[in-house]
Amino acid sequence: MTYSVAVSGASGYAGGEILRLLAAHPDIEIRTVTAHSNAGQPLVEHQPHLRSLAHLTLRDTTAETLSGHDIVFLALPHGQSGQYTDALGDAPLIIDAGADHRLTSPDAWDAFYGGAFHEPWAYGVPELLTAAGKQRENLRGASRIAAPGCNASTVSLSLAPGVAAGVIDPSDIVSVLAVGPSGAGKSLKTNLLGSEILGTANPYAVGGAHRHIPEIRQALAAASAHAPDDIRISFTPVIVPMARGILATSTAPIVPGTTDAQIRDAWQSAYGDETFVQLLPAGHFPRTADVLGANTALMGLAINRAANRVVVVTAVDNLVKGTAGAAVQSMNIALGLPEGRALTVNGVAP
Repeated sequence: MTYSVAVSGASGYAGGEILRLLAAHPDIEIRTVTAHSNAGQPLVEHQPHLRSLAHLTLRDTTAETLSGHDIVFLALPHGQSGQYTDALGDAPLIIDAGADHRLTSPDAWDAFYGGAFHEPWAYGVPELLTAAGKQRENLRGASRIAAPGCNASTVSLSLAPGVAAGVIDPSDIVSVLAVGPSGAGKSLKTNLLGSEILGTANPYAVGGAHRHIPEIRQALAAASAHAPDDIRISFTPVIVPMARGILATSTAPIVPGTTDAQIRDAWQSAYGDETFVQLLPAGHFPRTADVLGANTALMGLAINRAANRVVVVTAVDNLVKGTAGAAVQSMNIALGLPEGRALTVNGVAP
């Protein structure tokens, strides 16, 4: 069976990456691409690397344009998806790459986003541990999927095994992330100009202000017996001069009495059978270059007994495993297709 697809926000980074992956998917027909200010222009004027889609023209993003497809991807700024999802009640499958349907708590939404709160959907991180197993079980047959925030899923995948196994204390998590500016979207912003980011590293949303914090707390709570309020995290992202990528270094205290073997076994048990989340051998740590263009999260684990903390270093391509790859992987699961279809574990080098 071939599924017809519409992709909104198709002129942006996330929308373009969704299209790149779907263009190689044998079960997908990309029928409609939409935008706002760029409507009426050829798609390749904004995504010149997508040569196989040169026949497509960007249309206005309206509920009417998006309706009538088997699958709708929404790659819109936060707070804009809800108006369309409310009007697309008959769509068989909708996947939102924005934040509108990620959070389960209206209070958390009000505190970090504001505006209308929309119902939470199945969270699109298949490998994430839950109290009942893994999140992929909630994605099977799903008709509504919320793709993750790239920083949030990276940190959550990094620490969920330790929290679930009770080998780390989630009340004192520290995460510092080196991130590429593509995660901030394609709109022009002075702080994201090349002259502003080349040759420097720039922290932002410092001091607990980043919008992905409640998403991380929600995910780690779902993986354990903890409440979201039990999850305390100091989260600091830093923009560095690479177009794509996240390198997240996350640490948490070791629970007293836990052995080194128990710590490593928590992560190995969680991800030993996974294709797209891989724990590297002891003493090895990933680079962002290793995951460029791939749907993989590579992580290295260190046990710092002097500081009594576990250190997890995780690398992802924020546009693939962080966003579009997670969305396509979740789509495959929801439709009953092979989970890795149109996705790769191989990066691009050099």
